[in-house]
Amino acid sequence: MSPEYDIASPGAAELFESLRAFGYDLPTALADIIDNSISASARNIWIDMTWDGAASRITIRDDGRGMTEDALRQAMRPGSLSPLEDRAANDLGRFGLGMKTASISQCRCLTVMSKPRDGEACIRRWDLDYIASTGTGEWRLLKGSDLLTDTDRRLLEEQDQGTILFWDRLDQLVGDAAVDDETAQKHFRERADAVKAHLAMVFHRFLRGRNAIRLHLNGRPIEAWDPFLEDTDKVDPLPAETLVADGEAVEVKAFILPHHTRITPEQHAGAAGPRGWNAHQGFYIYRNKRLLVAGDWLGLGMQKEEHFKLARIRIDLANSADLAWQIDVKKSRARPPAALRRDLLRIARAARGQASSIYRHRGKVVQRKLGSNDVFLWNHVVKRGKTYYKINRDHPLVRKVLETADDKAPVRALLALVEQTIPAPLIVINNAETPDGFGQPFEDSSADLRTAMAETFQALIEGGRGRPDAARALLTMEPFNQYPEMVAVFLEEAATGQ
Repeated sequence: MSPEYDIASPGAAELFESLRAFGYDLPTALADIIDNSISASARNIWIDMTWDGAASRITIRDDGRGMTEDALRQAMRPGSLSPLEDRAANDLGRFGLGMKTASISQCRCLTVMSKPRDGEACIRRWDLDYIASTGTGEWRLLKGSDLLTDTDRRLLEEQDQGTILFWDRLDQLVGDAAVDDETAQKHFRERADAVKAHLAMVFHRFLRGRNAIRLHLNGRPIEAWDPFLEDTDKVDPLPAETLVADGEAVEVKAFILPHHTRITPEQHAGAAGPRGWNAHQGFYIYRNKRLLVAGDWLGLGMQKEEHFKLARIRIDLANSADLAWQIDVKKSRARPPAALRRDLLRIARAARGQASSIYRHRGKVVQRKLGSNDVFLWNHVVKRGKTYYKINRDHPLVRKVLETADDKAPVRALLALVEQTIPAPLIVINNAETPDGFGQPFEDSSADLRTAMAETFQALIEGGRGRPDAARALLTMEPFNQYPEMVAVFLEEAATGQ
């Protein structure tokens, strides 16, 4: 006996509005469209962002296989392919949602024209405003050549095959801006620059090599951004490893990028990437050579620190590993399976240690050049045969606090209270019982160490020292003299005036 049921079809207008909130921005949305072009074996992809105020338009055209009318109608369906179905090994798709959700996240009118080899061009359109205006909740996919102008249709006439997407009513990008709105136009250009940087990063492995694709934005080629500087001989790679979990093999390879003194200023600036050196440290996860994650420590309990910024680690996945790695719809997030976390942590620690050693070595060289004029926070005092410890009032940060305090009496009282209540007997007992049990200053809080370093650095500047001199002085102060790698980063920043 069949169970009773109702057909609970979702309302088209309402669901489309919900799908718009998947979290795409313009660069990630365009990257998702390009995935489809690459999967369709396109060799050339052209993106045009045309400013015209509220009538501004974005088009994405490729010379891939193109689609028949039936194939296009299927491709326009949300959820056109289940993520549980097997895909071709080189397929960059995932949920069967990308083209639709990526497009409507940025525009309210998506028109697709496609032409297969030896076939006729076909056109389909999702118009969110039209769907809402019907009030029927029906999924009315518009069709017909009259949806586009003659000029639009001619864009594919000179190609044997291909597909072109038209994004109109770009409410997220331009809204109802006037054509002469300079602020909106500037924002439009800035987003185009962001698109260029993002695509150069995400598809850099497709943009190089013998079978490279050609990607153009507004008529200009997009050059690849290689996060690993593999074109130079200054990179120190660690041996590649193959890790296996649930029958899926992934290849992991760490790269230690060179100190800025070993490469040209142009190479160093370029290697910083769209978000800067510090943000781009960590793991880079690729799925079929397509970059998903561009620098992240993957929740392995490690923070992004300046002295680890030269460590970048490549992970290569097949698309059959999507479920195990929790790939999201936008293909911008991934999480490693539990079975691999220990090995990834081991590799990360090795890479971070080697990256940090570069700064530690440079910091120690500077320390040796400066000598041992250490500046201590505590002074050892012997009075009438007894030992006391006093806070050094000449320490730059202590001196700054005393000089800038409106009421100095409470500050002096606090310093005296700290000095007079040091638990010396307890320290002696604990040291005798567990001599290796004492933690090092700031060993569990590099953020606090960096804050203390920054405040001391500023105090030195305000005390009359130049930036390079103040940065070098940190190397002779406790506890910073125990962290030469972090001070070395300060030296770089001081030298560049950052």
